[in-house]
Amino acid sequence: MRNWRSILVNENNTLLETMKVIDESTMQFAAVVDEEQELLGTVTDGDIRRGILRGEGLDVPIKQIMNPSPICASIKNTYSDCLNLLKKHKLKQLPIISEGNKIIDIIFADEDPTMKHNGNTVILMAGGLGTRLRPLTENMPKPMLSVGNKPILETIIEGFKQHGFTNFVISVNYKKEIIQDYFQDGAAFGVSISYIEEDKRMGTAGALSLLKEKPNNPIFVMNGDLLTQVNFEQLLHFHEDTDAIATMCVREYEYQIPYGVIETDGQQLVSIKEKPVQRSFVNAGIYVLSPEVFDYIPNGEFYDMPDLFKQLMDKQNNVSAFPVREYWLDIGHMSDFERANSDYKEGIK
Repeated sequence: MRNWRSILVNENNTLLETMKVIDESTMQFAAVVDEEQELLGTVTDGDIRRGILRGEGLDVPIKQIMNPSPICASIKNTYSDCLNLLKKHKLKQLPIISEGNKIIDIIFADEDPTMKHNGNTVILMAGGLGTRLRPLTENMPKPMLSVGNKPILETIIEGFKQHGFTNFVISVNYKKEIIQDYFQDGAAFGVSISYIEEDKRMGTAGALSLLKEKPNNPIFVMNGDLLTQVNFEQLLHFHEDTDAIATMCVREYEYQIPYGVIETDGQQLVSIKEKPVQRSFVNAGIYVLSPEVFDYIPNGEFYDMPDLFKQLMDKQNNVSAFPVREYWLDIGHMSDFERANSDYKEGIK
């Protein structure tokens, strides 16, 4: 039985404080209460990330982020009633309240074996040439370069396995034998691995047309040269909770304009901002795709993931952005590779 009291927060706790409570627990959730333990609202990891996307600061009180009208069960409901509520509303957690609206328990969907995820497939893109990392990649595919004491691809697989995902498909091309000989069928790593082989450049989305069978549930797609500590279970929950056909992980990127930026109104000089810092969200190279997406992917043609997302948006599909607030590093250049080794030497795992 989980200690649900450890995830109770006060309405005046900040977003950052609540985020720490959620991250330090395994429950991906916090309940907001007053001094009398009356339930005021709930906060999920998804609520936190949507707040970040809206530009909310880490110091805002959590009452600005929380859901003030969560679905709850009464003390009078049976356990079977509660499970039915979880299933009906696709909830991950269900607070139980007394007649005075005081929280007395929380039921979690993953405590019921019938409601656990059923082995979503992870597609890892590992076929690139890695030309920007030569000479390191002259005889080795980039995903097999060692960071710390193991290949990048092995660290990625371990990250998914940590969150319960063990079914992998690796898309290979350049130096494919090195990857296949190292991982084989995945049994030695406690996972299942199969391969799709690109005989030409297919793009991140185009390679998915080579899958033998169309998936029946959402899949992960991730570039094989990324290191991250994203909670993939939270990512899947976010995708499902937003009822998205596709979800793209995004990362906040900051850059400073090295000049004074001028704002004008006609010929009138209005303001001068000296070397301002600009912030934008950029593609983080990690995706969740529902099975319906495969209807948009051309068969056997080059098709990149941004093109797929543009088409989905053009067709008015529900497409989500998941902000990555955890460790993330795209190993695109030699400086990134050196930084990754430094990070892992200092304790990033």
